[in-house]
This record gives sequence, structure tokens and C-alpha cells, in this order.
Amino acid sequence: METQIPTIGMRIDSLISYFDAIPNTSKAFVIICCLFSFFLLNSSPNPAATLNTSTYPGCDVTKAKTSNKGSSACNTVSKSSNCESEPQPKWHILKLLNVIAVIGLLTSFFWFASNASTYINDSNALLKFMALWSGFLCYFFGFFGISFIDVEELERGSSEEEEKQRTNNNECQKPLFVHKQLPVHPPASCTPVCSDNLKISTDKPSKPTTFTPSSNSTNTNQKTDIKSLSNSEIVSMVLSNKIKDHQLEKLLDPYRAVIVRRATFDQKLSTLNQGDALNDLPYEHDLEYSRVFGANCETVIGYVPLPVGMVGPLTLNGQTVYFPMATTEGCLVASTNRGCKAISQGSGASSTITRDGITRAPCIRMKSAKEAAELKIWCEIPQNFLTLKAAFESTTSFGKLQSAQVTVAGKNAYVRLCCFSGDAMGMNMVSKGSLAVIDLLKEKFPTLDLLALSGNMCTDKKAAAINWIEGRGKSVVVESIIPKDVVHATLKTDVKKIVTVNINKNLIGSAMAGSIGGFNAHASNIVSAVFLATGQDPAQNVESSNCITLMEETEDGDLWVSCTMPSIEVGTVGGGTGLPAQSAGLKIIGCKGGGEQPGANAKKLAHVVASAVMAGGPNFISAL
Repeated sequence: METQIPTIGMRIDSLISYFDAIPNTSKAFVIICCLFSFFLLNSSPNPAATLNTSTYPGCDVTKAKTSNKGSSACNTVSKSSNCESEPQPKWHILKLLNVIAVIGLLTSFFWFASNASTYINDSNALLKFMALWSGFLCYFFGFFGISFIDVEELERGSSEEEEKQRTNNNECQKPLFVHKQLPVHPPASCTPVCSDNLKISTDKPSKPTTFTPSSNSTNTNQKTDIKSLSNSEIVSMVLSNKIKDHQLEKLLDPYRAVIVRRATFDQKLSTLNQGDALNDLPYEHDLEYSRVFGANCETVIGYVPLPVGMVGPLTLNGQTVYFPMATTEGCLVASTNRGCKAISQGSGASSTITRDGITRAPCIRMKSAKEAAELKIWCEIPQNFLTLKAAFESTTSFGKLQSAQVTVAGKNAYVRLCCFSGDAMGMNMVSKGSLAVIDLLKEKFPTLDLLALSGNMCTDKKAAAINWIEGRGKSVVVESIIPKDVVHATLKTDVKKIVTVNINKNLIGSAMAGSIGGFNAHASNIVSAVFLATGQDPAQNVESSNCITLMEETEDGDLWVSCTMPSIEVGTVGGGTGLPAQSAGLKIIGCKGGGEQPGANAKKLAHVVASAVMAGGPNFISAL
């Protein structure tokens, strides 16, 4: 009798009968597993939703800031909560399930291979294997994109909850937005207009301001009353470039424009881990006089408020930076912003620090010119310098004496001591160390008489060739290449004209005037504005503004521009940097306080100052 070969229909009927014979408890178990998987996929919120770094789409700001005191990083959570609407899976559990699924699939393969001839001839067994493998394939396709096996994540998964418990108490001290690599913001979509051209009348109420959406809106004929919108809605429009931030005063009123602009930049700075930088920058009349007493000013009767403008984004050494400028000069912030846009549209700014040391030069009087010369020779012996270095560094934890250069003028000897001062500007540090050096020299030269702790060869707060040649503070060189198309479109000129003007004005003109370190367009303008906004000593703008701006046309017809500034004197600790508003300015840049490495934050500030000066040069010249 011939064996009947089962047909496909017979095999399907057999498979259906097999599934019907499955107990109800097993079916319930499968349903529970499906529900559990759905729970895993939808129960966990997004822990750190971030802004799109190119257009900053509308993360809702639930409440505009009306107070600049007492805010902490935890308060910024409310502003980002509405951005966390999309649920996220519990990835570590899903990865574990993936591992189990892979092991099950491989096990079924080995099981089938161990007795393949029998299973191939057994239709029921073959259909069971086919159904099992189909289920595995559906699972893997359903979770396509999740790495199947990530040993590092599995090892780390078990300790995640413990780590969260350990760091829970310090959560409010950490930035809300955490990135392994900070994003680079695109160049500004527009260039601000000069404030001199902005005329706002507040004498009588104006008609409601209407706004026509841009061409990419769904309805270009619809007009919106901007003033009727909430601050968060306007912020979203600014972030998506539907409204230009420099137009806010015209569309709203000046006071509300500041509130909206602060919220806008707060969103942008959040992507750079600096979301709370503006908390301590006041926009209402306020000053903590307790911080001033004994530190910044005497016989205090009040304070002079200065407008602070935001400049950026600027691409500097591959990273995005924003920086504040405090000024009453109209067009200065707008001009610098335009230069930052041109630089960021090109190669970005590349900045390098070649020297880092603050100086103090005591004036010493000897009994004769011969003794003064002998003192100079003694200090130049390497072993004797090490003795001076040990005496100097006994007075400070961070200061490191780098050199001691003695200049003789008859009986006078000027010992110019150069000291690395970490993140402090360093004047107090180097002065204290200089006294220790003088005490040691008195032991070697009993007739030595200290006339002045500062003999004006430092040179501090005065124009001097020694600072221009030898440097003081941070010596910085920064460069950029601006494409010729950007020169035409953004700077509204051409490369040949701007190079010609720079040579004849900044180089030849300054040389004919006998200038020392003044081979630039208006470096002092920008240095002063950044200094005031970040708590630097404004008087040190004198030597910090030493700068030579060079421009050339490249072989491709683009504009190469550089600024060399040998004596930028800045610090991020001490002095005016401790005041809340000035501290906020440093936080905007991302260099508040001491750096992870001594001197790192002060160097970053020096890079920003030099790059800001470079940004202000081409735009200023193009306007001439």
C-alpha cells in the first residue's frame, strides 16, 4: 500500500489542530508577554530631550523669567518638560531580551541540525520549527536598529540604578543638558541692525503689531498679532527663524523683548551645557552691595547699569561659543555679530596661545652702577634663578615663576618677573611673590634698596613697547578664512578692497602715527566691552588691546584674516569676576571660575577676546 504524501492543506490543518490543543494557560502567558513588551516600550519618558542644533525647534518655555535671583539649575527642568512628550523604551531590558532571543534562535538551529533528516520528513515538527523561526524573525525586524548584543551596556546596566542613587543628591548641581560632544551651532541666519537706527515710541500706545508668516508656512496670507502670543510661542518662532531676534523690540515692547530674548538664548546655551548662565545676569535694577564691600569699591552710592548684548554663535576651535558685550556704543554688538557670522560661514576661528605669564618689575636702587650690573649678572645664572624661583613659589599654590629679566639704568635695576598665574589674572599673586624675591636679593646684596614694587617695566595699564614685544598675560594669535562669496553676501564688499583698506589704514596709517600695538581697526572697542561684561579690569584694556590685524587674498580668492595680540590680561577668578552679573558673563562663555586644569578657563576667555577682535575687524573695514 502506497504512503499518502500530505498536502499543504493537510499540514496547515494539522498545525491548526496543534495550536487548538495548546492549553489556555499557555495562551494567557503569550498575551501577558505581549502586554509586558508594550509596557516596556511606552512607560519610560525621555530623560534628556535636546534641541535640534540647526534650527532649535519649539521647545516650550512654560514660564518667562521675571526674576534673576535665587534660581538654580533645577529650575530649568520646567522649561524643558514639554519637550519630553515622546516615550522611550527601557533599553537595558530590551537588550537583555534581545540576547535571550538570539540564544533561543541559535538553540533551535542546533536542535534542528542534530536530527535534520527526521524533522524534514515530519510535517508537524517542521511546521513547528518554521513557526518558531518566523516568530524570531518578526521579533528582530520589529526591533530593527537596536543592537542585539552590547556587552558593555549589559555590564553597566546592573549598576545604573546604584549610580542614579549615588548621584541623586547632586542632580541639581549638574547641567540639565549633557552631551558627549557639544554641538556646533550654524552661523546666524541674520545680522542685527544698528541700534542707532531703531526708533521706538513709548509715548502713546501703538496699533497691534502683525506678523506675516514666512513662505514656508502653511498659509502665507494669514497675519498674526505677535503681542497676543505667549512668550513661549514667540520664543519658538525665534528659534525656528520665523522671527529675527533683533526685531523683537519693534514687534513687542523693549522690556518684553529682553525677556523673550533671554529665554531664547537660554534655550541655545542649554545645548552647550550652559542653560542657567543668564540666571545671575540682571535685567532689572538690582545689585548685591554686600559683595561689593571690601572687594570692589569704597564709599558706594549706587551703580551704573550698562546694556549687555549677546554675540554669537561663533565657531572657535571647532566649538560654538557665545559671549556678552557691555557697551553704550550703538552698532558695536551688531558689527561684531556680523563678523562672527562671516567667520562661522567660513573656516571658523582657529586660536593659539603662544605665551602665558603675568609680569611685575620692582625698581631697585643700588649704591653704584657696578653693583646694579653685578645684580643683573647674578640673576642670569641658572642656579641663582632656581633660588629666586623657590622663594617666589613659596608664597603661592598656583604661581610658577618663569623668568627674571633685569634691566639696568645707572644705579637702578628693574627685575621683570614673569609668572604663570593659573586662572587668576595674577597681579596680586605676582606682587606677593616679588616681595619674597626682593627679600632674598637683600640677603645677597645688603645695599639693595627697594624704591617701588612696580617700576613701570611690567608694564601695567600703560602703552609700552615691552608688552608689544615680550608679551604680558596671554599672547594669542587667531586666524580664519572667509570665502569670497561670504565677503560679498555678508560683508557687502570684495576681498581685494578689504585687503587694500587694511594695508593702508591699519598698517601704513598706524605706522605713520608712531603707534605701539595699534595696527588694527578698533580692537580696544571690543576688548573693553567684553572686559566690562566679564568682570575684568577695564584699565588693562590699554595693553590688552595691543593687536596687529593682517589680511590677505588666498590663491582661491578668499579672505585670510588674522589677529596677533601679545598681551591679553584676563582671569576667571578674583576681582570683579565674583560679582553675580559679571560671573554670569563668564558662564555664558563657559569659563566661570577655575578650570579642570589650572589656567584652562582663563585661556578660553583669552581665545574668545582675540576671536571677538578678529570678528570686529573685517566688518568695520568693509563699512568704510
